Amino acid sequence: MPKTASEIASIISTLEKLYPEAGTELHHGTAIELLIATILSAQCTDLRVNIVTKTLFKKYRKAKDYLAASQEELENDIRSTGFYKNKARSIRGACEAIISDFGGKVPDTMDALLRLPGVGRKTANCILGNFYKKAEGVVVDTHVLRIGRLIGLTKNTNPEKVETDLMKQVPRDSWIKFSNLIILHGRAVCRARKPACEICAIRALCDNGRKAGKVR
Repeated sequence: MPKTASEIASIISTLEKLYPEAGTELHHGTAIELLIATILSAQCTDLRVNIVTKTLFKKYRKAKDYLAASQEELENDIRSTGFYKNKARSIRGACEAIISDFGGKVPDTMDALLRLPGVGRKTANCILGNFYKKAEGVVVDTHVLRIGRLIGLTKNTNPEKVETDLMKQVPRDSWIKFSNLIILHGRAVCRARKPACEICAIRALCDNGRKAGKVR
């Protein structure tokens, strides 16, 4: 069953009480740092990324710094995040485009961000929402995709289709915080291996909870 506007508002308000400081957990101080951290976060935990970037961001401060290093050097610096060869190529490609096409500044529009190598809608939405405070879409990571399906906000498995479903139902002024709240809830309670439905504050609004007989 599709959720009503009041049900979605209840989900958001309930999660806001649980996670009042909700935001991206990727440490950053600049747009380029958030871009790099988000690229590194693919199939890697935010905790590991933050460990790596604590040193990385002291060595590389601007887009030109990533190009001054060799591919191999950058690979070694980010090796522990996994898939380091592809990530290093994406980082260098994005930085090259930032310098050649955008005057050394990370762009602040969806169309421009999607022109950067290694940047898809998830990364673009993360930067636009968390750094530029622009709601152009909804970040759909594995938590948002999985929990969106469990709650009953989407039946899709394709991230872009899931994003479309969420954008239709979640008010635009809640797009940024919605994904941050869901991500935190996925890490704390609605975990992939074993969702803790018995202590979930939004279980009464979750289709999965009802189907499993966990909500009377």
